[in-house]
Amino acid sequence: MNSREKGKRGELELAHELSKWGYKTRRGQQFSGANGDADVVGIPGLHIECKRVEQLNLEKALDQSESDARIGEYAVVMHRRNRERWKVTMSLDQFMKLWEKRNDD
Repeated sequence: MNSREKGKRGELELAHELSKWGYKTRRGQQFSGANGDADVVGIPGLHIECKRVEQLNLEKALDQSESDARIGEYAVVMHRRNRERWKVTMSLDQFMKLWEKRNDD
């Protein structure tokens, strides 16, 4: 399986997992091609970079998410290896801004 196909499968898997939490998520590229959408869309305010790999350069993935995120979006990397659970990584300052916003509501 080539890396593009593996990435697509990872994005579909993640979208399915997020839908279990009540979000209508889907692959960002599935309808419109490379238009700057996140890998997985459907959670307002998050720019999701999805990585389904055994060896991950986390800093590079987070840099990509941060550079692609639109104004007002929190950049996150959602990732997992084979036989492991999904994890979320974001910068501490982004997390604290998100946490403060949550507590303001």
